[in-house]
Amino acid sequence: MENQGKQDLISVIIPVYNLMAYLPRCVASVRAQTYTALEILLVDDGSTDGSAQLCDDMAAEDDRIRVLHKENGGSSSARNAGLALATGAYIGFVDGDDYIDPQMYALLQQGLKTYGTSVAQIGRDEIDEQGRRLPDICVPPESAERIPPREFLKELLLHRGDCSFCTKLFAAEVLRGKRFPEGTLNEDFHFLVELLPQLGEIVSLPQQTYHVFYRMGSNSRKKDKDQFSRVYTDNVNNADLVLRGIDPADQELERIAFRFGVFQRLDYLLHIPIRRMTGKNTFYRRVVRDLRRGYIRAMANPYLTVKNKVYLTLFVVAPRTVREVHRKLKGFDK
Repeated sequence: MENQGKQDLISVIIPVYNLMAYLPRCVASVRAQTYTALEILLVDDGSTDGSAQLCDDMAAEDDRIRVLHKENGGSSSARNAGLALATGAYIGFVDGDDYIDPQMYALLQQGLKTYGTSVAQIGRDEIDEQGRRLPDICVPPESAERIPPREFLKELLLHRGDCSFCTKLFAAEVLRGKRFPEGTLNEDFHFLVELLPQLGEIVSLPQQTYHVFYRMGSNSRKKDKDQFSRVYTDNVNNADLVLRGIDPADQELERIAFRFGVFQRLDYLLHIPIRRMTGKNTFYRRVVRDLRRGYIRAMANPYLTVKNKVYLTLFVVAPRTVREVHRKLKGFDK
């Protein structure tokens, strides 16, 4: 607890569900922070693999660690339970299979202090199961920059921004009384979009200190080709949520939000198993109907690429046939 009296407390919330193989590395990386005034909240979300006992064992080794055991309710439920327990002046989140560099929270806290914002964000990379670094999904700035809420939303909708709560440090007051949406996937995007108008500017830092462990079986990463993650339907719903909240007078942002909705629907159609592309699937029918109704508007949208518009045209005409051809070209069945 070195120097803790001179530092504001940071609460780090880590949801835990059956992470025996990954949690030790994650927690060790948080414990190793150069910013030592930490409250590490391990929220055991009904683990069945021994992770619950592992959390208790870790708490016995470091008095900064607190453990909550609860019935399984999903990542958002675990995060919400952590928020209810958090006592820090700042709040951060780490997923239990990821890990962070020792200086991450020191950099984030300094960013908040230096730029006077309520949220600071830092860069991330992705590491696969073989230890190889994957291409960056979100490219950090070359130097620290302040991003107004509208510009931050714009970057999110253009798939250039980072919606992850794990790469951010929040002043506790902006999350007080707030809750992650439960029962959905891609909850970070949903929650962040709702919070943006209240957050003010976000400072984005250039360092890449958060390491996402890209493992099969989490969210949309499935080993079984017949599995279809709910994240694709939730992404469509999130796109509609954003579009409903855009001021129609802001024509640029409205076009970008419309483009985002088209893109998410195309992504849905490219991943749904072909056997589910039937008239009995009401969500599938809705996606195709929406694309057909918005076709002319989409073709005039400057933010959709030529490739997007080609796929759009094909799916509007014959979605199932397009997927059959796509399957043969890719050499696998869905």
